[in-house]
Amino acid sequence: MNNINQLLVQAQAAYDAANWSLLIQCLQQLTQKEDSEHLEIVKNQEHLLQLALSVLDVGDFQQRWEIAKVFSRLGTIAIPPLIDILENEDADEELRAYAARILGDLKNPDAIASLVELLKTNESEELKEIAAAALGQMGTVAIAPLRELLAEEETRLLATQMLSYIRQKETITPLLSVVQDSQVAVRAVAIEALSSFHDDRVQTVLLNALNDVAAPVRREAVLGLGVRPDLCETLDLVAKLQPRLYDINQDVCCAAAVALSRMGCDAAAQQLFQVLVSPNTPIRLQLEVIRALSWVGTLSSLEYLQTALHQLQSLTLWQEIVTVLGRVSGSVLTDKAAEILLEILPHNHPAVEIASIRSAIALSLGQLGKMQAIDALIEMLADQDAQVRLHASAALRKLAPEKEWGE
Repeated sequence: MNNINQLLVQAQAAYDAANWSLLIQCLQQLTQKEDSEHLEIVKNQEHLLQLALSVLDVGDFQQRWEIAKVFSRLGTIAIPPLIDILENEDADEELRAYAARILGDLKNPDAIASLVELLKTNESEELKEIAAAALGQMGTVAIAPLRELLAEEETRLLATQMLSYIRQKETITPLLSVVQDSQVAVRAVAIEALSSFHDDRVQTVLLNALNDVAAPVRREAVLGLGVRPDLCETLDLVAKLQPRLYDINQDVCCAAAVALSRMGCDAAAQQLFQVLVSPNTPIRLQLEVIRALSWVGTLSSLEYLQTALHQLQSLTLWQEIVTVLGRVSGSVLTDKAAEILLEILPHNHPAVEIASIRSAIALSLGQLGKMQAIDALIEMLADQDAQVRLHASAALRKLAPEKEWGE
């Protein structure tokens, strides 16, 4: 009790002296969870609110940031004055932005109308984004006003973005209403958000969006279907995603490679391999496909990487294959990966003439943890390249830590 009274006196003194940092400290202590329901605090709540508003009004950026946490603890009593600030067109933009942020934190439906009105009428893009984010924080209570914003072209993108933040099933219907919108960004945001829902209506939308005229929309559709390997057979997703490996946009192609890797089947591995060895495939996509083949997780996917080692003629691609082979997991796959790496060492493959690739082989063999690699690694201790010797020694220490291995 005495401590609370002392803090109240100290807070008033700090206000009188315009010592905003000390005032913030006092208010933070007074609104701590264990003290916030104390009778003296409740009796002085209106006074604490006025003190907090004074800091919000005249404080610098950091002080406003700190006092915002106090408003969140004061609760509903702070809503009306914060709405007044938000609606005050003569107030500075940073102050209104903080009011919007705090209202979002408080998640009170009484603030929705003011936030929506600001979105409709304010010209500041930054302030509108903050207001939209505040609406998004409120969850399902904000869905109805956000649906109204979908009807207006100038606010449709922001409303779609906010609906995408809520991620509750009640947003599915309004998001479905904009999947064919004329604005590319609106379609892309809607498709990305809908991808998180396991709903039959969404599946059809994603499949249709694979052929959207805009690359960002196609990419989101590919990524969305990529996280649904459970639908692989039902929707024949390998066949549906395969054309996107040849999309005119490389971002879409790379997304398709990742999506197919998640199907985890031999049919997906086959499609990836065909792209990998095609002479028309850009190297960026080839690298993505190599990684994707290692993620498929089947023996055939590793066999395709083995074949690619002999068909491709690129140091960069050889190195990537050797590297990803060291990252596979599971005893069957690690056995196969070690076999592939050990097979190329003694057979004069052009890749092993390159020190950086020999070094990568040593690293991968160490990561795979297969004892059958020890003899090959011992031979690599005599390599003419110091880096190769170093990595071979490190790999041997992983495989047989009880022995002393030098370079």
